[in-house]
Amino acid sequence: MNQITRHFPDGFLWGGATAANQLEGGYNEGGKGLSTADVITAGTHTTPRKITPVPEQGMNYPSHEAVDFYHHYKEDIRLFAEMGFKVFRMSMAWSRIFPNGDDAQPNEAGLKFYDDVFAELRKYNIEPLVTISHYEAPFHLAQEYNGWTDRRVADFYVNYCEVIFNRYKDTVKYWLTFNEINILTMPFGSFMAGAIMPEGNTEFGHTAGPADDEQQRYQALHHQFLASARAVKLGHSINPDFKIGCMIAYMCSYPLTCNPDDIMLAQQKDNLTNFLCSDVQVRGAYPGFAKRYFADKGIEIAMGEHDEQILQEGRVDFYTCSYYSSTCVSADPEQEKIGGNLSMGLKNPYLQASAWEWQIDPKGLRWSLNNIYNRYQIPMMVVENGLGAVDTVEEDGSINDDYRIDYLRGHIAEMKEAVADGVELIGYTPWGCIDLVSAGTGEMKKRYGFIYVDKDNEGQGTLERSRKKSFGWYKQVIESNGEELE
Repeated sequence: MNQITRHFPDGFLWGGATAANQLEGGYNEGGKGLSTADVITAGTHTTPRKITPVPEQGMNYPSHEAVDFYHHYKEDIRLFAEMGFKVFRMSMAWSRIFPNGDDAQPNEAGLKFYDDVFAELRKYNIEPLVTISHYEAPFHLAQEYNGWTDRRVADFYVNYCEVIFNRYKDTVKYWLTFNEINILTMPFGSFMAGAIMPEGNTEFGHTAGPADDEQQRYQALHHQFLASARAVKLGHSINPDFKIGCMIAYMCSYPLTCNPDDIMLAQQKDNLTNFLCSDVQVRGAYPGFAKRYFADKGIEIAMGEHDEQILQEGRVDFYTCSYYSSTCVSADPEQEKIGGNLSMGLKNPYLQASAWEWQIDPKGLRWSLNNIYNRYQIPMMVVENGLGAVDTVEEDGSINDDYRIDYLRGHIAEMKEAVADGVELIGYTPWGCIDLVSAGTGEMKKRYGFIYVDKDNEGQGTLERSRKKSFGWYKQVIESNGEELE
């Protein structure tokens, strides 16, 4: 029997994570088309964002400029290299490559931009980890096809994959097919992940969202499963060394009490929100609990003759997830609710919460990693994790974000415990390594980065970059391969 290891493995992929629609800007430059993200206005923690099919004068659309990585990528990558990044998780904007999504030919200017980004990363020996679709489908696909409800959109996606896989077959090794694919199990995901056009109320990101059609959502999700599986098979045929993974928003939910109803509810939530999607992507088939849920809800997935074979042949190579917080669930409807990544849950009396009401739970990450690895036993990465907070710039320009360091220190320590438990963890990319636009609220003041960007919620600022206290701390973490956390 091999001895346990209490250290991160040699070659562990330390880095940071971003998404094009929250980072790049340049929304109408270089031939890029409108994406679904480009028609969502700014909001706040208490004010919903709105979906406007035609961008309106005088409204703030955060993705249009974001933090302007489009023009600052050399400076930003140099800062990532200074921290010692081994990997940089980024997404490619689909509408930068295919402006409408269904175009016959790709946009060469868009491809050239990513040529330049990858060359800059290579200059510093930083491995790109590329999310192919991250909440930014070409808006034309939403308008013309009602997004992923139409099976043809999977064909357009695979065509996009074929272009980028061939173009970057010697440049990119690690790919993720869809970001947080499981948010289509929730109403919140309809437009953001499914590009399904809303009817009636176009408020976005709060409980009073567009009218939900669960049948439509799960059919759209099925089409994404097919697209992902086809992309995996295609990618391996183009370069057998490609490593292509799934990405799940892992929502850790504890039973509030030992009441068997709470225990059962927690298991059902874990299954439906966390494991339905990864079971299909890792194991290649729908699990039994999904079939029962569909039957109970009257959901009928339109399956093609070869769909089950496609899913089986397109299983992913590794599993990745986001983890920010945990919540509780209870069969008692009177319990106090609290926020979280993409979902609401119940307040845990043993945990503190962030200003955005996300409960801080490092041990929940260890529990989650074990829970996932025991099920699949394939390599894993944590590709989003972090603390969204308001940062204060002192008179001398310093930003003393000890609260962020405390959050990350606790989570990295628990990841190390998970490695000792036997979890095959190969990488860690905390979210928003440079300040960027919040996906949920469209805010800038909810900051995650090691690098501060001078821009406010109204879109005003110089875009100047500066190092926070956490910048030097994370550099030390990487240099010591996670041994030096103080």
